[in-house]
Amino acid sequence: MATSKQHANKSTLIIVSNRLPLSLRKVDNSFESSTSSGGLVTALSGLTDSMNFKWLGWPGITAANDEEQENAQRALGEKMAKGIFLEEQLAQDHYDGFSNTILWPTLHYQSGIEFREEFWEAYRQVNEIFADVVAEEAHTGDLIWIHDYHLMLLPSLLRSRLRAQGKECPIGFTLHTPFPARDVWRGLPVEKELVTGMLASDVVGFHTEEYKENFATACVNHSDVVGLEETDCIRMGDHLAHLGVFIVGIDPIKFSETLKNPYVVNRINELRHMHSNKTIMIGVDRLDYTKGLVQKLKGYERFLNDNPELRNKVVLVQVAVPSRENVKEYQDLEEEIQTLVGKICGEHCAPDNFPLVYMHRSISFTELTALYSVAEVCLVTSQRDGMNLVASEYIACQGHRHGVLVLSEFAGAASFMQEGSILFHPSSTDQLSQAIYQAVTMNQDERKKRYESLCDFVTNYTRCA
Repeated sequence: MATSKQHANKSTLIIVSNRLPLSLRKVDNSFESSTSSGGLVTALSGLTDSMNFKWLGWPGITAANDEEQENAQRALGEKMAKGIFLEEQLAQDHYDGFSNTILWPTLHYQSGIEFREEFWEAYRQVNEIFADVVAEEAHTGDLIWIHDYHLMLLPSLLRSRLRAQGKECPIGFTLHTPFPARDVWRGLPVEKELVTGMLASDVVGFHTEEYKENFATACVNHSDVVGLEETDCIRMGDHLAHLGVFIVGIDPIKFSETLKNPYVVNRINELRHMHSNKTIMIGVDRLDYTKGLVQKLKGYERFLNDNPELRNKVVLVQVAVPSRENVKEYQDLEEEIQTLVGKICGEHCAPDNFPLVYMHRSISFTELTALYSVAEVCLVTSQRDGMNLVASEYIACQGHRHGVLVLSEFAGAASFMQEGSILFHPSSTDQLSQAIYQAVTMNQDERKKRYESLCDFVTNYTRCA
């Protein structure tokens, strides 16, 4: 962590997220930390040249005692991070309970959610713990950037602690999920508390105009909100919160450089040979009901049934990264997907033909880059998505092939990538089948025209833009 002298010479950026982008590994009586790939820490690492940098969040482990916690903090400190330790049951009730069983589905327009007071209490308590630690770490003038739905109460709780300690710090909050329409949001009995928490920020960021407008509507109907002070500004009490749209991007150079990797070059050649004379389609999703995996498989099955002349000329490679495997809804979803995969393979596979390759596991970045590169079509079938960066990652790997992006109109990315994509309604099996057919039969001139439009977006809105 920075010394007091360093702090006097530089501003400090404090990033706060539910989970640190680091992995801790116990070695003898100590710990080793390694940086997770693809997180915000990579995008923001260059800022350390001009300011101090700290990342605060739960480290994903429970320390057995004070000594073990100190050793873990020492390892995290080497990566400019500080762990906020939580009791195991509290962490579970906050994350698996309220955040992902109640809040996540509400934000993604899911119905039939059971509100449980004990989960809400855990959520509130974890936000209180985060507020205590962040306030202690902060100095006047530090920039505090809070991330995502796990910490919606934190801006308000933190603001009150900072004021009590005589500290003045700008606070930003970014929501990386959708924010739903008012009728859906009102289904939460604690929606006012969550809105109040977020409005204590100086800036509240969303990925699309729709999400921002939905939040503004929720605020205007809040009894404590005076209303829109000016365009995209909301006053509550003596505080003014600015609402903004901030497009999250990727680092396309990372993909272009990886495509030069000798392993990736060889892997691309292997995949092309393995699937010679076939149009390769790629799907990459977390195994989550918001990603529309069931709908994707049903749409692909309809495509195979409707177009028998193409059955031996296409293959869908679907990567389903395991997620929240201890949550029953996700276990049920995995079982449903496995059943659909078996049905499609049973009906359409032959000794010399397999139109579906399903991988329920994580894959390396190099393997992912190779798959993106060889695929002529990418299927993004989200029921709802904050942004969905798979769409941009795929385009970043298609400089020579000019692949076709088939994109759900309910993915956040559709707000910016609709011109070059084939859009469809994710709940319509027929629309997805027709979109796949359009993609696999599209001529090269049309592919190139669409690709160039998508490439402009990806290169103009990069992670470091």
